[in-house]
Amino acid sequence: LAALSAPWPAAAETATQFRDAFAGEAKRENPAFAGASAQRGRAFFAATHGKEWSCASCHTPDPVTAGKHAVTGKAIAPLAPGANPERFTSAAKVEKWFRRNCTEVVGRECSAAEKADFILFASAAL
Repeated sequence: LAALSAPWPAAAETATQFRDAFAGEAKRENPAFAGASAQRGRAFFAATHGKEWSCASCHTPDPVTAGKHAVTGKAIAPLAPGANPERFTSAAKVEKWFRRNCTEVVGRECSAAEKADFILFASAAL
């Protein structure tokens, strides 16, 4: 039953498919949602959300650039699918990383609209 209610198709394997699925979920949650915005995605990525870190703290302000975890120093591959073809190719990984990073950086789960905006922003980079 959980697989049937997933916000994306089971075969989603591209950033565009994930973005569209999250945008569809956002529209169901809020009929006024008019679609993903790279500008909102960029602002979300750069904001600290009341905590000391932003997404850009580890990923760098440019999604095509490799980053480094601010605490552990662990290398982080670029976010942009054009610079890292492994980004946004697995539903399990997409959910895992959004859940982990949103909780750590934003302090809560990210909304479907935020996820759609973020993926559009990261995908538009290059």
